[in-house]
Amino acid sequence: MKTLNRLNDLQDGFRYDGKILLDGKDVYKEIDIQLLRKRVGIVFALPLPLPLSIFDNIAYGPKMHGMKNKAKLVQIVEKSLTAAALFDEVKDRLHTSAFKLSGGQQQRLCIARTLAVEPEVILYDEPCSGLDPISTAKVEDAMRALKKDYTQILVTNNVKQSARVSDKTAFFLMGEMVELSETAQLFTTPKDKRTEDYITGRFG
Repeated sequence: MKTLNRLNDLQDGFRYDGKILLDGKDVYKEIDIQLLRKRVGIVFALPLPLPLSIFDNIAYGPKMHGMKNKAKLVQIVEKSLTAAALFDEVKDRLHTSAFKLSGGQQQRLCIARTLAVEPEVILYDEPCSGLDPISTAKVEDAMRALKKDYTQILVTNNVKQSARVSDKTAFFLMGEMVELSETAQLFTTPKDKRTEDYITGRFG
């Protein structure tokens, strides 16, 4: 997943083969890395709020990209928190520390922070791995609501979660993409026996 927005560039000796295209352009050769990371945001497994207020966590990205208009920043913060299904829970304490939020709220804050810079693609790396079922459901609700406006790519080992939130599912095994199809088809009539064995719990 880190390859998709070039976070692997930070690793010494990183090498790659092949191409990753975004709107027909190779992300490694034809798109500026800072622009790429604005267009392709990532939400990690563990929520990583900045040591700032809830408001400043969301406003941080737009400010880094030159946004100085306070009224516009307020609009961006409210819009992003609403899209991440968090605004109603924090609207009266936007200037308190983000660390006072629960784990599930912090994860939705990180989604909102990603949305604030208006990406085209959102990557999720096991975003619910450390969350309780109620918090997981809220994150999944936010993901479903965001489908209409964003391309989203979710990495998860939770088969049921993939079935709940995705339109298309790819099954990877030992670095190989075994199968890719519409989610309903993959879970009901998989083409590869390895896929069937995994989703029916014979291994994994």
